[in-house]
Amino acid sequence: MEIRALTDTDIEPVVELWQQAGLTRPWNDPHKDIERARAVYPELVLVAADADALIGSVIAGYDGHRGWLYYLATAADRRGEGIGRALVAEAELRLLRLGCPKVQLMVRSTNADVLGFYDSLGYERSDVIVSGKRLIEDA
Repeated sequence: MEIRALTDTDIEPVVELWQQAGLTRPWNDPHKDIERARAVYPELVLVAADADALIGSVIAGYDGHRGWLYYLATAADRRGEGIGRALVAEAELRLLRLGCPKVQLMVRSTNADVLGFYDSLGYERSDVIVSGKRLIEDA
């Protein structure tokens, strides 16, 4: 398995992976999310590949104060092989190299399996309410 920055030819397989993993939402255009992330830190938009198959992805972001993880996904038939852990570790390493002191992520409160996964990686749950405001409508 190789973890590397996403290339143009990876975009459609990544979007398909996200759709299969249930990560996409009608109000977020995944193609635009990729484009926007690559415009800031292209080296933080990562994929895991095994031969010619794309088997995982994660997007990391850094705003100068803290890092964020988004769109972590592993191919359904490859779950349990450590691909997600490897992607998170690589994203954390790249954020650390940028001087990022802390990384956070958002998980829907109903997604117990994913919450357990991040618990096992040492992520601590916070008693924080996330508020948001849409500035650009994708859909």
